[in-house]
Order: sequence, then C-alpha cells, then structure tokens
Amino acid sequence: MRQGWRWFGPEAPVTLDEVRQTGATNIVSSLHQVPIGRVWTEAEVAERKSLIETTPAGRSPLTWSVVESIPIPDAVKRMGGKARSEIEAWIASLEAVAACDIPIVCYNFMPVVDWTRTELDYEIETGATAMRFDQERYAAFDLHILQRAGAEAEYSPEDRARARAVYEAMSEAEIAEITRIITSALPGSTTEPMTVPGFRDKLAQYAGIDAAKLRQHLVEFLEAVTPAAEARGVKLTLHPDDPPRPLFGLPRIASTADDYAALFDAVPSPANGMCYCTGSLGVRADNDLPAIARRFAERIHFVHLRATKREGDGRSFHESAHLEGDVDMVAVLKELVAEDRKRDAASQMVFRSDHGHRMLDDLAKTVTPGYPAIGRMRGLAELRGILYALGVVPN
Repeated sequence: MRQGWRWFGPEAPVTLDEVRQTGATNIVSSLHQVPIGRVWTEAEVAERKSLIETTPAGRSPLTWSVVESIPIPDAVKRMGGKARSEIEAWIASLEAVAACDIPIVCYNFMPVVDWTRTELDYEIETGATAMRFDQERYAAFDLHILQRAGAEAEYSPEDRARARAVYEAMSEAEIAEITRIITSALPGSTTEPMTVPGFRDKLAQYAGIDAAKLRQHLVEFLEAVTPAAEARGVKLTLHPDDPPRPLFGLPRIASTADDYAALFDAVPSPANGMCYCTGSLGVRADNDLPAIARRFAERIHFVHLRATKREGDGRSFHESAHLEGDVDMVAVLKELVAEDRKRDAASQMVFRSDHGHRMLDDLAKTVTPGYPAIGRMRGLAELRGILYALGVVPN
C-alpha cells in the first residue's frame, strides 16, 4: 500500500519538505486554482507534477499519484448526459491528467454542497480540536437562517423545537460563523461558495430531482467518461457522500454499499472505481465497513482512512482520532491488505490519513480546516503501525 498525503499546492501551510517528514511518498493534489468547469491544460498539470516530483538534492522523492478532484460542474448533476459541453470539458481535463501519467482520479457527486460540517474547531477532551456535524445546529441553520422552503415537513415537532432553541441562543457572530462554514465551500470542495440567497436559488434548481434521477445523471456521466478513462489507463474513484444521507432536501446517492453496487452494475467498466472513505461511510451505523471493503475490493484504488464518532442522537458526529471512534481500523486494513497483496506495485492502493485533530503547535498556526499537519501525521503513523503489524511495509 502506498502512503499518500493531500497537498493543496504551493500556497498551502504544509510544504513538500514537511510532507516528506511525515513518511508519505505519494501526493494527492489538484489544480485548485482552476475554476470549476474550465478545462485543465496538459501544461498546467505538467507544471504541478514537476513541482511535486522534482526532488531537491538529498531529499526523498515524491510522486503525484492521485488527482483529488476534477470537479464535476453542477449542470452535470442537474442534467446528466444533456450537459454535453461540461462533460466534454471534464474529459479534456482527464486527458491532460492521463497525458502526465497520473493514474487515479477521485471525484464526488454531491449536489449543491460538498462535505458539510457545522463546527471546524470543536474542543475535545484532550484540548485539541476536531471538526463536527451537530444535527441541531444544522437544523437551526436549515430552518431559521437558510429558511429553506418545505424544510419544516422534514423535521419532527421535537426536532423543530430544539432547532428553534439552538437558533435563539446563537449570537450574531455564531450565526455568521455557521453560515460561513456551510455556504463558503470547505477545503477541497468541488462546489462553489454561495450566499444564502444563492443557496436558495441553487436548491430551487433541483426541484423534481430525486435519488433515482440523480443516480441516472451519474450513470449518464460515467457512461460518457469511463471509456476515455479506461482507454488511458486511469481509474475513476467515487468518494462517498459526507455525511452519507440527504441534506437540505437534496438526494445523495453514494452513501451505502447498495448505492455503489447499483453504479458498478450500471457501468461495469474496470475504470469505474471507488474511493473507500471510512470516515464518510462510518457515520452510518448500518454501513459494515469491513464487509464493504471485502465486497468491492477490486474496485478500490484510493482510500481515505479516518474515524468518526457518532454522538448520542445518532445523527451528530465528530472526527475522532484515527484508531478510535466507530471504525474498526484493524479489521478494515486486513481487508484492504488482502486485496492489495494480489496486485502488482503499479496498481497498489494509495491511502491517506484523512482529516486529523488540530493539536500541539497547529493550535497556534493558520491551518487548512480538516488538514492540519500534526494530526494527520499522527494518524499516518498509527496506520503505518497497523500495516507493519499485518506484515506490510507500506511504500
């Protein structure tokens, strides 16, 4: 298994030399500066690849192995195969990536909002901070700040009462903060930042699009792009929904094993693969993570390893330490290792320690939310320890 690290580019707080110090060897990155929907040029991809892979004297080499992500424009999610120009542009970006010999592309298909949290620095018992999704704060935003049309029907009377109490206790600063977190697009997001009125407008554009229709649009997208990926030796890996359930009245279609099975049945190309994220899938108690890894082993090319802890209401959760929370990481890694041992070196899975607590010196620094250096390095070291115990020397 190959040790990856998500790097947000030359402006990121974590440098490539600091990545080397964590033990990671494979970079997960993207052209975050390119607007969503604009074609990536081969020259742009080659420039970023050169920056990553040109190794200074005496330094350990790094390889750009995963693009996370080429964003899928909103029009594709709303219109499917009818969004022809947007899909053609996406294929052109894929071709630029393939021309630079980057073999894995991660993407997601979450409409309007990408991965969603209500707090970025929730203080835990150690004094470190974690990201959190609080169901009551989310409902307070949905019902009283966003004031989404039809939202009240989706909540029980008890939920509505708690949401109102939470909202009425919020200061103006807290209202501004949760609005910023939910609407401004978190790091690595493949959706555009929005204002509250813009958010409402986006939601209105999805009227009549249920889970079946959204899945149809994803299948139409995959039918168009997987031949290009397969011909060029690129594996496409769909990231799960985060959290893995509908938000803001929108369907989500990559939340369970059955969701993935439906997509693999519809588009059986070997290029149609999975980004196996234990944190996203682990939020749902009904997702059996080792069983999912075993069932889709041949489809897994890229892995996010992190753990979440479900809270008392079953809907709220926070990011836990990598070997804690609700994920049996040892059982998961046993399944992944069993598959990886069947592969040659070039097709081994790339894994990265995803997210991480803000801790130690990072508490006093500017960090990318969800991606502090020290918390992720701790997680990578713990994961590496499990792999060594399983008889695997990660590369």
